[in-house]
Amino acid sequence: MSGRFEATVEVDRPVAEVFAYLADGRNDPQFSPRVLRIERIPDAPTSVGTIFRSTVKDAGMKTAREFRITALEAPVRLRWAEVSKNTVTAREGGYDLESLPEGRTRVRIHNVLEGHGLGKLLVGLALAAARKDADAFGHRIKAAAEAAIAPL
Repeated sequence: MSGRFEATVEVDRPVAEVFAYLADGRNDPQFSPRVLRIERIPDAPTSVGTIFRSTVKDAGMKTAREFRITALEAPVRLRWAEVSKNTVTAREGGYDLESLPEGRTRVRIHNVLEGHGLGKLLVGLALAAARKDADAFGHRIKAAAEAAIAPL
């Protein structure tokens, strides 16, 4: 079983700067409290093939995660796939960005969660929690990006 969740938010910063901020996955802890540690491999600008390796805490348990960037079209599209072996993974995910008037950006984040082994029983719970938090997650992205990127 798998399922999708998504959120859309408008950020009061220009699309190129929002894209650069989000493409550097090392910024994820600023808006995702579940991310305890993250590194980019190689330590170079994000491109197709870049790996982000992290330690996250879900439901009180720490797990190691690895995501590979599968597509990058600055400043409008970023895609990833989880390559780590966990009970519930993000089979695919990404950001879609759209430039709006007055230097604003519409950001849509989406992930497809998939269960493996015992995770096939748990993915529904993970998906329900992700969907319940989706709007708040979008607002955390907005707040973090606006705090990190200087206004025009």
